[in-house]
Amino acid sequence: MSIKPETFFNLLSDATRLRCLALIQQEGELCVCEFTYALKMIQPKISRHLALLKKHKVVLGRRAGIWIYYRLNPDLPNWAKQTLEQTVKAIYEENLYSGDMSRLKKMPGRPSTACCPSTLSNIKMKKVTIK
Repeated sequence: MSIKPETFFNLLSDATRLRCLALIQQEGELCVCEFTYALKMIQPKISRHLALLKKHKVVLGRRAGIWIYYRLNPDLPNWAKQTLEQTVKAIYEENLYSGDMSRLKKMPGRPSTACCPSTLSNIKMKKVTIK
């Protein structure tokens, strides 16, 4: 997979997309409902940003019923993976980003059977721990 650096950095320059990528980097794979809960934003806005990331193949989507789960594209170039990893480590010092993760961890019934099928346990994803 190939992505131009200017395209990748342009995608990272939007706070909503960066917040989504930070959560994915931490959790491996997330459903749209988890993004809306953690970021306190409406689903159409989240979906629009995730669609742009998907269009440029930064994330991949997996449909489960009416919901879509997003994860980082494992074929991202190493420089992009390293940039994202280092960026996520740096931004978790900001309250906004750590607040997103805190809200996500407190989400009742996560992933809720009311909105998301519980299929995450079948997927093995690499998690990055922020110290």
